[in-house]
Amino acid sequence: MKDLVEQKTLMGSMEFAGTALHTGADTSVRVIPGAPDSGYRFRRLDVPGAPEVEASVHNISDTLLATSLGLNGTSVKTVEHILSAMAGSGVDNAVIEVDGDEIPIMDGSAAPFVQGIEIVGLAGQGVPKRMLRIKEEIVAGNGDASAALSPSDFFRISFRIAFDHPAVGVQELDFLYSPEAYRRDIAFARTFGFYRDVERLQEKGLALGGSFDNAVVVGDEGVMNEGGLRAPDEFVRHKILDTIGDLSLLGIPILGHYQGHKAGHAVNRLLMQEVLQHPERWELVCLEEIAQEKVVLHPIGKMVEIGVSATL
Repeated sequence: MKDLVEQKTLMGSMEFAGTALHTGADTSVRVIPGAPDSGYRFRRLDVPGAPEVEASVHNISDTLLATSLGLNGTSVKTVEHILSAMAGSGVDNAVIEVDGDEIPIMDGSAAPFVQGIEIVGLAGQGVPKRMLRIKEEIVAGNGDASAALSPSDFFRISFRIAFDHPAVGVQELDFLYSPEAYRRDIAFARTFGFYRDVERLQEKGLALGGSFDNAVVVGDEGVMNEGGLRAPDEFVRHKILDTIGDLSLLGIPILGHYQGHKAGHAVNRLLMQEVLQHPERWELVCLEEIAQEKVVLHPIGKMVEIGVSATL
């Protein structure tokens, strides 16, 4: 007997409040259940008419030190951590109501959002869960930074970073995704930056809300935060956290192997654009579980256009 692998949303609502990393403003979000096949949608409660911005690669407006979205003059900044928490925890559909133009940074990781999801719980929606299966390699790059998606029966991320600083240096991690592995190995990893860059960034109106409470700060002598790192390779783990959030903007989970080398939000955007431009290199599949927990893939056709609300 086969059991449908169904889309999931939240069983209730959850709320978060805090400081915006880049604007430094007080901001809050309320996350509520979303309809099947609606994906993630941001709703600006502080703007007349509460306009919505679909969490889609088509709506990426900026990738400088964060991923920001914009549509018809309405923007939502620094969305990658909350989107990573949603995708990493297996939430397919949700509405994220924002009181302000930036998501609160919380402690700099996805852990507070993941904890909220665990408390609220997930509800099945009785609609098949679809995934994008990579058939042929797709590659993007910018300078010495690159990212690729290649065929795999699982969602897997292999990431390599290299910074000219002894506290960071070269770090590599191969991560095989599952909601449990995400919560255990990735969600806790905090965003990071270098103390030497703070003044320059703040002159540009960035990192105005940054502090030791919401970021790992690396000084000339090493990590400046009291208590140090949460893991020796917290830096590369956070890059994987960001990547999961960025890739969710394709609007559908991936069956494939992501390989990143010094990649960031800008390269991830380029990679997703390459996915859109090469529909012959992927296919949509629908998942059904067999009683023995074996997963069978059933092709259900190609997408004309990828977005949160995909049309087959």
